[in-house]
Amino acid sequence: MPGRIRQYFRDRKEDVQDYAGGSSVIGKLILAVVGVYLLVAVVLGMYWSSEPDTFSVREHTRSVANAMEREPITGFATTTTMIRIAETLLEKPGGYLSNDIFPPGVWLDNIPNWEYGVLVQLRDLSRAMRRDIARSQSQSAEDPDLVIAEPQFHFDSESWAIPSTEAEYRRGIEALRRYLNRLSAPEQANAQFFARADNLNSWLADLETRLGSLSRNLGESVGKASVSDAVANVEEGNPLAEETGANEVQTPWTKVDDVFYEARGSAWALLHIFRAIEVDFRKVLQDKNAMASLKQIIIELEGTQGEMWSPVILNGSGFGVLANHSLTMAAYLSRANAAISDMRDLLSRG
Repeated sequence: MPGRIRQYFRDRKEDVQDYAGGSSVIGKLILAVVGVYLLVAVVLGMYWSSEPDTFSVREHTRSVANAMEREPITGFATTTTMIRIAETLLEKPGGYLSNDIFPPGVWLDNIPNWEYGVLVQLRDLSRAMRRDIARSQSQSAEDPDLVIAEPQFHFDSESWAIPSTEAEYRRGIEALRRYLNRLSAPEQANAQFFARADNLNSWLADLETRLGSLSRNLGESVGKASVSDAVANVEEGNPLAEETGANEVQTPWTKVDDVFYEARGSAWALLHIFRAIEVDFRKVLQDKNAMASLKQIIIELEGTQGEMWSPVILNGSGFGVLANHSLTMAAYLSRANAAISDMRDLLSRG
């Protein structure tokens, strides 16, 4: 009996060793798979973090017109550019990343902020198209396809499924394509694009506030006093006792790159939009002597798309040793905004 007991325990020990050996192999295999997955995710993340290149609006407009066998009439360049911008959001390396829930997309934040900057400009222009540019007067009916496109681009930018953001934005793209087809139909165009000074001026007014906000957010990378706080310190009865100190407003260091890439995405979209405006609104811009202002805006926006040589967004002080990419971007956007203000002044003159 004792021999049988010893044999039983020896058998059980061998079973445990065999099980442990098998578990060790499985564990190593799992670790190897996870390691390979993480390595692939890191490489993909680096590739997906590359920003899309700019494109020639004129060449793209001509190619679309030739493919449709249509004449690129007024409004054709702006609409095709809107479609191309929206398609770029969905079809660039990695696709649309803002709603990703798996690696490597969920780890990335620069490109999702870039996407949001592009999306804001696409939303603003689609609203201007629906509200003003495609209508002859305030009592005119809205274009049926722009009625669809504008809210589609305002859909939640981070919805992963049911419905997905990509599916909703593609519906907006298809609505723009239908509008473009009707706009350029040679037999009977039943869509309109009114390239008037008041329509352009209305969109530029909204854009001024957008760029002003972006410039302020970029400038806060180094911290500055809040104007509202400074004004609150004034004593009405004793102006000599005015205090100049104010609470400092500064972008958290973890958010500096987010603000930068949102501004860079907005500038990327605006660069192409203004190139399209140069084509479609050429007559009114020349009549108002506003072409020089438009050219200046395009030059400043081109400056925002310069090559990034640093792997990270540097946040040196205003006059420090290291560069401050946020202040550089703010300078370009501020000069573009000043040219927009000049352009609006010229457009509003009789």
